[in-house]
Amino acid sequence: MKYYSEEHEWILVEDDEATIGISEYAAAELGDITYVELPMEDDDVIVGDTLGVIESVKAASDVYSPITGTVIEVNSELEDNPGLINESAEKAGWICKLGNIDVAELDDLMTPDAYAKYLKTLA
Repeated sequence: MKYYSEEHEWILVEDDEATIGISEYAAAELGDITYVELPMEDDDVIVGDTLGVIESVKAASDVYSPITGTVIEVNSELEDNPGLINESAEKAGWICKLGNIDVAELDDLMTPDAYAKYLKTLA
């Protein structure tokens, strides 16, 4: 299932792994993305830790971990093609994957329906 944070990160949990990226809303707000700083594989992170930075023509924004775990893979395609996040923020533009996740922390995140309602409060 997919979950969202108030900071506009999404997380897709499959088995014991979590894929993390930024939401389509966040990608649109940033505009044309020009650079992505990725986390290091094998780094341990806790909720709220910075996973990396996304820079665009408008701004730079930190990407925060919505869950505790260990970085097991990064999307190295973003190094040469950061605009992939603009093209496919919630699929091909993922940032990293975590293992050793704490699934209990998912209770603190929003479901897709709850996130859609949250976005309406920002309009």
